[in-house]
Amino acid sequence: MVARTTLFAFLVALFLLSLTAPFTDAADAKSPHPHSGKVPPFKPGDPKVKLNKKALKLLKNGKPYQTQVKTGNRGRGLVVQDIAAPPSVVWDTILNFDNYAKMVPRTTYSKNYGVSGSNPRTIKTGMKIGVVVTKMEFFIKHLYYPRKSSLVWTLDYSRKSDIDDSVGFWYVAKEGSGSRVYYSVEVSMFDWVPNIVMDILSKKALTEATGWVKKEAEKAAKASPAPGDGKKGSTSSAPEADGASEQDDDRTLARRWAMVACILGLLVVNLWLLFESFEHDAQAGRKKRD
Repeated sequence: MVARTTLFAFLVALFLLSLTAPFTDAADAKSPHPHSGKVPPFKPGDPKVKLNKKALKLLKNGKPYQTQVKTGNRGRGLVVQDIAAPPSVVWDTILNFDNYAKMVPRTTYSKNYGVSGSNPRTIKTGMKIGVVVTKMEFFIKHLYYPRKSSLVWTLDYSRKSDIDDSVGFWYVAKEGSGSRVYYSVEVSMFDWVPNIVMDILSKKALTEATGWVKKEAEKAAKASPAPGDGKKGSTSSAPEADGASEQDDDRTLARRWAMVACILGLLVVNLWLLFESFEHDAQAGRKKRD
């Protein structure tokens, strides 16, 4: 009885979350963001992180090392990862924003809508991520500094995103025949974002980011031993492909409502089972009294 009631409560919560998910897409490419930046952005360049023996041992074994860096009076998580690929190949991977949906966990859409300049090179990218039954769309303004081997980003505040604010940082250094990569990110969410989504994004964001870059860059290095020029997939300003984007939205919405329908069906079944259980208990009580 208790287990059934608990399952019922869980399904109710999941149903309400899935029901509200289709209406939380506040992102709008034609409207400005509510503010022009709340979280201080990163500065490009070498983060000058000191690595102790423990950190170097982790890196040698192919594992990421996590630490803290200071930005003004703020402490931010930073992850370091060694990658068996030259910096040019690593940058080809990081800058290949148009293909993030094929490489980055939970990313369902990613396309550049503006590329300009050279040092820094400004790359504006629209992205969508899916976590649990919540989809979020946001617009990022990347600044790539080839001479500093670094990339920083903020939201593109000329467009409205589902994320309250986001800033981040990449730095790639040559390490032997490969690379040592430094990554950090700080994200601020709106109040409507469920806590479970916050937990997933905050706990896994750091190691997942360097993890997919390591996987894809090393795969690319093995497939093409000759070093790239660091520009592949990063200079083209891909069109928005509105038709494809709309189809993607339609499919996503259809999947959501299908999930809502399934959860609603389970909810009805559990309501019936719960009612049957109460009815059975009531009958048993009446028989005892008789």
